[in-house]
Amino acid sequence: MMHHQKLTKSKVVKRAFFLTFGAVLMAVGLEIFLVPNQIMDGGITGISIILSYLLGAKLGVFLFLLNVPFFFVGYKQIGKTFAISTLYGIAIMSISTAFFHPVPAFTEDILLATVFGGIALGAGVGLVIRYGGSLDGTEILAIIINKKLPFSVGEVVMFFNLFIFSCGGFVFGWDRAMYSILAYFIAFKTIDIVIEGLDQSKSVWIISDKDQDIGEALMARLGRGVTYLKGEGAYTGDDKKVIFCVISRLEEAKLKSIVEEVDPSAFLAVSDIAEVRGGRFKKKSIH
Repeated sequence: MMHHQKLTKSKVVKRAFFLTFGAVLMAVGLEIFLVPNQIMDGGITGISIILSYLLGAKLGVFLFLLNVPFFFVGYKQIGKTFAISTLYGIAIMSISTAFFHPVPAFTEDILLATVFGGIALGAGVGLVIRYGGSLDGTEILAIIINKKLPFSVGEVVMFFNLFIFSCGGFVFGWDRAMYSILAYFIAFKTIDIVIEGLDQSKSVWIISDKDQDIGEALMARLGRGVTYLKGEGAYTGDDKKVIFCVISRLEEAKLKSIVEEVDPSAFLAVSDIAEVRGGRFKKKSIH
């Protein structure tokens, strides 16, 4: 039986720091860029912005009250650590929005507010997700609906957000709704960058009769380790060696030129990897 491993003190401190930083960043995006310019976000945050505007109450109150039910659902669905991290992140975000509320907007230029608000929002949410929490209950709601109805999590989130942005159109005007969709898209892309990191890795698969030569050239000239996998051609039945290698985005062009040099007819497939851990991925120095 496997026991749940407790986080070390340093890991707990690191997690708390980034959860706090992410939640504060999201509050900055909301209260200093988006909300003063009547631009919304999607999800539960979008509903909170509409209710705060219509009822004249503090945004932080709605962010906390509407998201907390999902804390309990998250506890059952995704686990204790996730639920506690989520509750902590939501609490910090709600308090921070109240703190930033009196601060005047950094800019009244709608486009600037949309872009920088979206980036701050995405960076904040991305950090919180990367360190094991969530700042919006929409995804948890989507996971539950996905188990009961034939819609994917992504489809549920999309329908939910379309409904919220449509409501925002009636409340704030359709130009603001369109700016809100732009801010949401920018935030969405920023989340990807923060979670995956700027130095995105790539996996490379090479099939060639000169496998040994290519492997040695990659190790010598790129400083990367390679793995040889055994393969078999389905059409010919010949034994093949497949070279597998993980590189950074900046090394892709050099790798292609090395392979081209050794064997111009080699089969080469390159794809993106979200995360690399363990093994010998760290680059060796090239002499």
